[in-house]
Amino acid sequence: MGVLNVTPDSFSDGGKFFDAQTAIDAALAMEAAGADLLDIGGESTRPGSDGTSADEELARVLPVLRALAGRLKIPISIDTRKAAVAEAAIADGAEIVNDVTGLRADPDIAGVAKRHRVPLILMHLRGEPRTMQKQPFARNAVRDVLGGLKRSIAIARRAGVPKSQIIVDPGIGFGKSFKQNYELIARLPEIARLGFPILIGTSRKAFLGKTLDGKPPEERIWGTAATVAASIVAGAHIVRVHDVAEMVQVARVTDKVLEAK
Repeated sequence: MGVLNVTPDSFSDGGKFFDAQTAIDAALAMEAAGADLLDIGGESTRPGSDGTSADEELARVLPVLRALAGRLKIPISIDTRKAAVAEAAIADGAEIVNDVTGLRADPDIAGVAKRHRVPLILMHLRGEPRTMQKQPFARNAVRDVLGGLKRSIAIARRAGVPKSQIIVDPGIGFGKSFKQNYELIARLPEIARLGFPILIGTSRKAFLGKTLDGKPPEERIWGTAATVAASIVAGAHIVRVHDVAEMVQVARVTDKVLEAK
């Protein structure tokens, strides 16, 4: 899954694709590089972010979605925590909804997914983006993630979302400590026991920078590659990345290793 942040302030590529035409070109380039999915977001959820209005979010993503209609062959996921944005994005071509709050911010997203019969990605977020790296971390990260995901799944199922439409994401970097991020990757098989496909996003994140002597986001590619391979081995079905061409190689080779077992 290629990441396309149409924002001025995302942690890794904020402002890089804020111009609609630049974003469109980047989307087509990611597809050409081998992405199977594209995740488009118009609101930054980096640590410390304050949020964006639905109107502003739509003004950022809809021109890109409309321009890609009929040109991009891979499915587009809309990264949003607002039902109104999800609804409008689906009307303009999005085929997946990715909610980083796991329906905590706006449970009505589940109804949108049900009505349009689109996959729904439920991520675990401890707290909220503005304060998630400042509040106390969970004593047991795996238990916290499992409990949170079970609550999100229950909301989705009560709204009528079929089990076959749900994907879960442990939320690496979203309210987790340095050590907990690594622990969640290593213990991904325990999250797999929930019985849903797993998406994981480690790409360029701060815990990698801390491991790599403070390297900036764009220089964390090899650290990202290591976590992508480890996540696939541990059971991840989808890896969400910024550096598509490089991570396609990592994913293909890791898959071959698993096939040879």
